[in-house]
Amino acid sequence: MSTAPAGSRTYSYLGPAGTFTEAALAQVEEAEGQVWRPVANVGAALDDVASGRSHGAMIAIENTVEGGVSSAQDALANTPGLRIIGEYLVPVSFVLVAPRGSRLEDVVDVAAHPVAYAQCLEWLGKNVPGHTQVIAASNVQSAIGVLDGSLPAQAAIAAPGVANHYDVDVLAENIGDNPDAVTRFVLVTRTVQPPEATGADKTSLIVELPKEVPGALVEMLEQFATRGINLSLIQSRPIGDRLGRYRFVIDADGHIVDERMADALMGLKRFSPHVIFLGSYPRADRQAVQHSDRYSDASFADARDWLRELLAGAAAE
Repeated sequence: MSTAPAGSRTYSYLGPAGTFTEAALAQVEEAEGQVWRPVANVGAALDDVASGRSHGAMIAIENTVEGGVSSAQDALANTPGLRIIGEYLVPVSFVLVAPRGSRLEDVVDVAAHPVAYAQCLEWLGKNVPGHTQVIAASNVQSAIGVLDGSLPAQAAIAAPGVANHYDVDVLAENIGDNPDAVTRFVLVTRTVQPPEATGADKTSLIVELPKEVPGALVEMLEQFATRGINLSLIQSRPIGDRLGRYRFVIDADGHIVDERMADALMGLKRFSPHVIFLGSYPRADRQAVQHSDRYSDASFADARDWLRELLAGAAAE
């Protein structure tokens, strides 16, 4: 945890020290030199923000293997008053660690965070066949649990940096199945005005269907398609009140100040009984959002001017 003078800001993250989440937080310039508060899970991090204990929270939201992180999506849906203000990408690699003197051939049970475990299944199947997974709260907690005996496992999947903080042997390196694996993190604060548009932005939403009828999902998607907005993520999550009820977590290319995005959000609000605006923020890859000229801000302004002229009695052209 960083040390900082009184009156400084606090940032919560999935701890303890050495996690990928800490690596993501290290990319936030305004968090440098501030207080970093490790917590046990995503819900605790967001509760810190909602309660005012922390100014912001860094949470994992998506990865190249598992897609959206369901625990983070559900926590965002169920914790009011939050806003995403930035996203950060962290390349992901894993090591298998164990107490000093351990051997790979003696490993029967492997402790791992579920997301990390899913990214190492192929390697584990080849090198630790017949093993049993033991769930850990984080990539670092898996190593700690193996060392102190709180987790019934002989080895743990962890981030490479764990060997710098704990007395372990590294039994194997680069055990991830995808060498290009990346995890996407978002920085969450209490509700604030969105950062200024950069031209390379993303908007995150959670939308519920108004009723379960044929074509309802298509109608929701049309709010984006008819305005030329690309969706980089759409994932369903159960609402939890009864079977068959789902909400949709959506990442859309563009910013709320863009005419096409603002128009789409108004369409969604008319369509859905419950729309959660999670935020508009700069894309981590800084790639400019592409769209055709008919979806430019100028085209929307021109269409409005044309309609006003018609209402004022001008001849149609």
